[in-house]
Amino acid sequence: MRDDTAEVTYRRALALITVLVALVGAVWAVLTPAFRAPDEPQHVNSVLRLAYGGGWPAAGEALVGPAVDAAREQAALATDVPGRHLDRVELPPFVDVPPVPDAQRGTVTAENALADPLPPGTGTRHLPTDVVDQMTQHPPLYYALAAGVLHVTGTAEARWDLQLLTLRLFDVVLLLPLPLLTAGAVRRLLTRRADGGRAAALVAASFTLFVPQVGHILGSVTNDALVTLSGAATAYLCARVVTGDVRWRTAAGLGTVVGVGLLTKVMAAFALPMVVAAFALAAGPRGRRAAGVLVAGAVALAVGGWWWVRNLVVLGTVQPVGIPDRFPDDAEPNGPWYFVRTVVMSLTRSFFGNFGWLEVRLPDAVFWTAAVVVAGLCVLAVARGPARRGTAVLLLQPVALWCGVVANAWPDYAAHGWISAVQGRYLFAGLLALGAATALGLGTLLGPRLRAAVPWVVGTGAVAAAAGLAYGFWGFYQGPDRTVADAAARWAGWSPLTWPQLVLVGAVGVVVAVAAVLAAARFSRVVPDVPDHPRSPAVRVTETVTATPSASPATSSTTSVPAGKAYQ
Repeated sequence: MRDDTAEVTYRRALALITVLVALVGAVWAVLTPAFRAPDEPQHVNSVLRLAYGGGWPAAGEALVGPAVDAAREQAALATDVPGRHLDRVELPPFVDVPPVPDAQRGTVTAENALADPLPPGTGTRHLPTDVVDQMTQHPPLYYALAAGVLHVTGTAEARWDLQLLTLRLFDVVLLLPLPLLTAGAVRRLLTRRADGGRAAALVAASFTLFVPQVGHILGSVTNDALVTLSGAATAYLCARVVTGDVRWRTAAGLGTVVGVGLLTKVMAAFALPMVVAAFALAAGPRGRRAAGVLVAGAVALAVGGWWWVRNLVVLGTVQPVGIPDRFPDDAEPNGPWYFVRTVVMSLTRSFFGNFGWLEVRLPDAVFWTAAVVVAGLCVLAVARGPARRGTAVLLLQPVALWCGVVANAWPDYAAHGWISAVQGRYLFAGLLALGAATALGLGTLLGPRLRAAVPWVVGTGAVAAAAGLAYGFWGFYQGPDRTVADAAARWAGWSPLTWPQLVLVGAVGVVVAVAAVLAAARFSRVVPDVPDHPRSPAVRVTETVTATPSASPATSSTTSVPAGKAYQ
């Protein structure tokens, strides 16, 4: 009976943590000034192109439409926010530009949504970069879904700021399953533990609260939102596979989610080493495991992999260039060590917190401390954790992404001395693996005390998320010699929401954060029928193999306890 109570309290805490993660993304969606996220104008433009039947031009041939161009001007995008790490003297401060009143903001219609097509054979090399929409170098799935959201919500023809908020909240919805999938993966890896891995699962679900950049990016308009979701679903299914679930439907489901990712962005391809390793290390007949890899690969190819094969056959490259390189040659590149140092710094900082167009930077001490803690716990989980093999398999995904980003940046640096396309958001497809490994590492460090630490972890995560939002608020709106009240007034002036609505959003976030911590505390106080550590050697365990939809082979067990013994 007590174990049933522990499960109920676990589910309640997980639900509240999940809502809190989504609310943090929603607050970022209403906090970040319009188009102040990487490539957000181009992402919105590509959504509008599909919403208004403009098709999917070849890479390098798509232009930004008049509606988005006018919206960027009204949003004062050509200004510097007060928290920018380096002010540009040629641009005015954002805080000196009065917000455009709601009634004067432009409306997107069929007359202004689409750009005039380029004449046949005309390239975009001679055009300014802000005129080119490079997103057609990617597959169109995310943009087609987002265009459908505009039609379903009735905002396909609306003020640009309302459209922008609608699309941002769509991305927040895509973020919602991430904590659930992360917790599910941890419980799957710890399925043989007597406590079912509940405490570690709650810690893992809280991981993104400690990474402010997740809320900022996934609370903006970006195809990274769908890649993050598909990457998390892929990692969850790999956790099932490596723990013995090699059924055909699991392999087909794995291929489907990989294919969805491939029909969104090439980053999904870096999950393939994890998929292969999961089947290679799973229990079961070798032939069945090999067949599972083939089934997953065939389905992934049919769903989304064909796009990249087509590129290779028709265009001679896996991913065409959306904007031609325009970097001037550097006569004296600074050497490999400069490249490594800069790439590691840029990836780490922009993974944890580079807000806006990467110009509002968290202090170095903050993101380096976070990076060291995460890396240390991941290493501990692989070296001494209770699910070393499964953890190592999952971590292949973020490791492959990291190596892919570095390898992609090197040719431009070697040829021109410039480092480009190095952003931490490209690692977000591996968030589940990092969250799971961090939680397992912390569990290894604390042992049975992890259950008591759960409310402290959730509470600290809530504080970290709030601190990230406060830092973004300061960096976006509070200029020199301006008060917090001045900054709040500017935020309300730029937002499509009213001041009472903004207060309500913040208040709901605070209430949910408190409720999540209290639910975690309630969970930590419930004494389950089994201890928070692996089964004692004194307990006789008989393993049985089942093949039911809810339990994979080699994961079910029956346990008999000697008379007079009880779990404490």
